[in-house]
Parts: sequence; structure tokens; C-alpha cells
Amino acid sequence: MTPTQSKYTTTNAGAPVASDEHSLTQGAAGGILLHDHYLIEKMAQFNRERVPERVVHAKGGGAFGEFVVTHDVSRYTKAHFLQPGRRTEMLARFSTVAGEQGSPDSWRDPRGFALKFYTEEGNYDLVGNNTPVFFVKDPMKFQDFIRSQKRLPASGLRDNNMQWDFWTLSPESAHQVTWLMSDRGIPRTWRHMDGFSSHAYQWINAAGERFWVKYHFKTDQGIEFLEQAKADELAGSSPDDHRQDLYGSIEKGDFPSWTLKVQIMAEAEADGYRFNPFDLTKVWSQRDYPLIEVGTMTLNRNPQNFFAEIEQSSFEPSNFVPGIDTSPDKMLLGRIFSYSDAHRYRIGTNYAQLPVNQPKAAQQVNSYSKDGAMRYGFNDPAEPVYAPNSYGGAHADPAREDGAGWNAGGDMVRSPYVQHAEDDDYGQAGTLVREVLDDAARERLVGNITGHVLNGVKEDLLPRVFEYWTNIDAELGKRVEESVRSQQADSAPTTSPGPTTPGDEAEKV
Repeated sequence: MTPTQSKYTTTNAGAPVASDEHSLTQGAAGGILLHDHYLIEKMAQFNRERVPERVVHAKGGGAFGEFVVTHDVSRYTKAHFLQPGRRTEMLARFSTVAGEQGSPDSWRDPRGFALKFYTEEGNYDLVGNNTPVFFVKDPMKFQDFIRSQKRLPASGLRDNNMQWDFWTLSPESAHQVTWLMSDRGIPRTWRHMDGFSSHAYQWINAAGERFWVKYHFKTDQGIEFLEQAKADELAGSSPDDHRQDLYGSIEKGDFPSWTLKVQIMAEAEADGYRFNPFDLTKVWSQRDYPLIEVGTMTLNRNPQNFFAEIEQSSFEPSNFVPGIDTSPDKMLLGRIFSYSDAHRYRIGTNYAQLPVNQPKAAQQVNSYSKDGAMRYGFNDPAEPVYAPNSYGGAHADPAREDGAGWNAGGDMVRSPYVQHAEDDDYGQAGTLVREVLDDAARERLVGNITGHVLNGVKEDLLPRVFEYWTNIDAELGKRVEESVRSQQADSAPTTSPGPTTPGDEAEKV
């Protein structure tokens, strides 16, 4: 706005406001009058400026961009936005997992990697992390896992002892905890980390053939990480470092990008694969299923308003488009419910009508959802509000059936995953240690584990911690135990008894 322009303040209803500075009072020295409705509106709005923060992934940031398909994967999926040459507007949000809104960006924690594609067939959301695996494989354990990473009810403090108690009692966590304690546990910035779907999803092609797929978004900036000392420094000096970095890089035209590659498994191969392919604590070997390039994601526009476009953004793995669907991954099936339910609680039942969440599809949204708080979109009043109806209202089209699904025969039971030939909880974590990390990375891994364990883990829990890492890799477990015991010995008080005088022993008693 130029100095010559003028714009007057209004109430939320658009009425002109007489003063931005002075409340209405009974005389200059009198009390404030309750009918100063603009003052009341300002105070009431201020009290309600914040919505509840996300229970998980509360601290984050994001930006808008574009996804461009550069390679042909049409033999695997009929999804319109994944056809060669397609360009799709999108939104990305990155976050930590356990921290609250004000927590530092540089805590050792997985990072959320949530994407919303505004496709012509509706919104497609892919809600992943910067790790290809997770701590647990059944949604029954998810709430308990998150609480173990949060704060103690009495002190309000985070507690490493609580974390290690859960981890060592949940051996399926071994693969993810190894990732967490390694270099990738603290990315240098959001721009310098990969993103993964982690879950297996289902792709369906135009002929109705089904495939299992895992997504890998490989950073074009290169992988960079923070060592623990630098991360601790940034936690105090620049707690919003990752948010600031993303915003600043886009602001100056240095647009970050990622190359999407996928692993594809034929539907029939899942039953005989050496690991259960739907177990979220496992990866598919890239020797068995090499990466296939799909396209490029580039973030090139910052939000105009962080609250409206990032804090109110909602991502949910239930948002599919034709050609993409769910899989037998139990964690994914649990998330199908939990994310949309979290949005209804946090930002209201009509969260999908907020501009950042609204589909940009050419067709109108034809839904029989109605009413609820803050609803401002609605159908033509002549249209029926129920289905089925005989008055021309929208109706489901059986011809749109994708053929998504899988063989789920058998009785309903509470059961762990069916174990495949090479399934166990510690094997892939050990492979990561021995075959992926180099000597320097293994040395840092020992240091990261040692520092974390010494920060509050109780003595009676330590044998389980050492056994946990020994199960992953015998040499690593030995080094962790030696490192912890050595540092304990170095920090133990060294006092000489000195001469005693009569009464000393009585004093001690």
C-alpha cells in the first residue's frame, strides 16, 4: 500500500470502526462500557486465535510447489496426476514428531514429510517421514509409543528412561531406533533430508492390475546432518532454524527439490517375499526392488499466512485418487481413521472447506455431508440432502470401482503379522549398522546412544538397553556398554576417606 492510499478498519462484519486506540468509557476517567462491541470482538478473537496444536507433529513448517512427472509409470497406475508430463500444484509440511509448538527444530527426532497434491481427481495426501520405517507395526501400540516420547505427568519433563523402557520392551522398534540414533536422526535442514511413504500402498493400472508400491523422495540438495553438539547449540541459539531455512531459501529463489522414486512389487509376490512387505518396521531391499524414477517435486512459494495455510493444513492418508489405494499395512489402516478424526477435533468438522485443504479439482465436490460448526459451503437448495434419491442428486457410480483390495480371507483374529522367511525385529537394523554406516558413522552412533542413555536412564534398565543393541549387532552392543560404563566411571565422584576422628562413624550411622 502506498502512503497516499487509505483503508479504514472494520469489524469482522465489515462495519467501520471509529478508533483503533481508545475503548468506549463512561467519561474520560470512567469504566469501560460493555457495549463497546469492537473492543469485545477484538478481545474475544484474541482469546481464540490458536487452535489446539497437533498431538503429534506439532512443530513444523511448509511451503507450496509443483510436482512434475518426468518418467512413464502408467503401466503401474492410472492415477491421472502420475501420467507422463503432468504438472500438479502441491503443498508440503515438514515437522518433528514428539516436540510441542515451541520445541527446537534440532531435537533428535524423526521428521514428518507430509504432502498434499491438488489433483484434477481430488486431493491426494501422502503422509510420511524422513525414515523408511517406524517404531511399531500395530496401531494398538501407537498411542503408548507417543506417550513414552512425551512428558511425565508429574514433572512435565521428557524422560529418556521412559523412552528406553518402551523401546526395549518393543523389539520391533530396533530398526527405527537405529535410524534415530544415527546421523539421520538430526537432519541439517528439511531441505537436506529424504522423505518416504514408509507404508506400502497399492497402485492400480488401467487394466485393473494391482501392484504394491513404496515412495522415496530423494533430496536433490544432498543428505546433510547435524552432530549432537551442533544440534544442542542451535536448540538454544536458533530453535526455529529449520523453519527459517526453508522460508529463507524460497524467499531468495533457491527452490528446494526432491526426485520421487518408487519401489514396485507385483501383487502376487507379496506372499512369498522374505520380509512381510506390509510390516512398517521393515524395508524392501533395493536389490530385490530397484528404485524407479517418477518425477520431481519443487517447492517455490512460501505461505502468505502461516496459520491459515500451514497450521490449518490437514493431511490424511485416507485421501486417495483413482489408481491409488491402501494396503494390508496395519499401521496405515489405523491411520486411515485417526488423521481425519484428529482434524475434526482440532480445526472443526468442516476442515476440508478451508482454502488450504479445499480440492482444486475441476468438478464440484458432491457430498452429502452437511451442517456442523463453521460450514460455509453448501449445495444448491433444490438438491436433495440424502441418498439414494429420485430427484437428480449425486449418486455413487459402481463403474468407478478401482478393483482395489486384497485377499483377506480367514477368521477375524488378533494376531501379529505372518512371519516371512527372513523376518525378525533386529535383522534389518543390524544390516543398517554393518552394511550402510561407515566407520565414522558407527562411531557417532555409539556416541549418540551413549549420550542419550546417560541422560536419565536408570541403572536397572541399562542391561536391557545393552541387550537391545547387542541383538542388533554384537560389536555395537559391546561398544555401547563399554562407552556407557566408561563415562559413568569418569563421572563418578572421587573422594579420599581421610583421617577419622572419634564420633565420625557415629555421624555416618
